[in-house]
Amino acid sequence: MVAERHPSLQPAVWRYSLLGIFASFPLYSNFDCPTFYTSKKIDTVRQMGVSNGSDSKGKILHMTRQDHVSPVEPAGATPQVTTDQGNKGALYSTEERKRRDESVWTMVQGVLAPLQFVVFIVSFGLVVRTLGTGEGAWVADTSIVLKTIILYTIMVTGSIWEKVVFGKWLFAPAFFWEDVFSMLVLALHTAYLVMLFAGIGSLEARLGVALAGYAAYVINAGQFLWKLRVARLEATSRTPKAAKAVPA
Repeated sequence: MVAERHPSLQPAVWRYSLLGIFASFPLYSNFDCPTFYTSKKIDTVRQMGVSNGSDSKGKILHMTRQDHVSPVEPAGATPQVTTDQGNKGALYSTEERKRRDESVWTMVQGVLAPLQFVVFIVSFGLVVRTLGTGEGAWVADTSIVLKTIILYTIMVTGSIWEKVVFGKWLFAPAFFWEDVFSMLVLALHTAYLVMLFAGIGSLEARLGVALAGYAAYVINAGQFLWKLRVARLEATSRTPKAAKAVPA
C-alpha cells in the first residue's frame, strides 16, 4: 500500500481522497482534483460513478465525474411543450374561432356596428347644431332615439353572439371590459330616454346626457375595434406562409 510504504504521505492520502469523493457530487461537477488511492478506495469510488485513469497500485490520478441520471426524470426525458401553452393569451380558442366564423350572428354584428356609427355621426352633428342655435330640437331628439334603438338591438344580438361563441350571455373573459363599458353606454342612453319621455330636465340637460352617452360610445367602439385588430393579427399569425419558389 502507498500509505504503508510512505507513512509521511498518510494524511495527504485521506485529504486527496475526500477531494476526489467531493468531485463526484453535482456541486463540484467541473472540479478535477489529483488524489492518491489504494485499490480498496478505487473500487469504492468506482461504485460512486466516478471514472479514473489509475491502476490498483495507488498512483496519482485525475477524477472525472460521470453523468448522473436524475432520480426524478427518466433518462433522456426532454421537456414537453403543449399547444395550449402557445394559445394561452389568444383571444379565441380553436373551437371558439370556428363557432364565430360559422355563426350568423357574426354577420349581424358586422352590419349593425357600422350602421350605428353612421347614425352616431349624423346625430352628433344635429345635437351640436341644436345646442348652438336652439333650432332643430325635434330632429336631434329623433336621431338620438334612433341611435338608442340601434344600440339596444346591437346589445341584444351581441349577447346572443357571445353566448354562441363563448357560452356566456355577457362578460365572457375575452370581452369582459368591453361589456362593462357597454353597460355604461346603455345606462346613459336609457337615462336620456327617461328624461325625454318623462319630461325631466331642460333641453340642454337632456342633450348633455345624450352627449355623455355618445362619448362613452366612442370609447367603447374603440375597445371593440382594438379587439377586432387583435383577432385579425392572430388569424394572420396562424395562416401558414406560402413556400418560396426555388429557381431551377
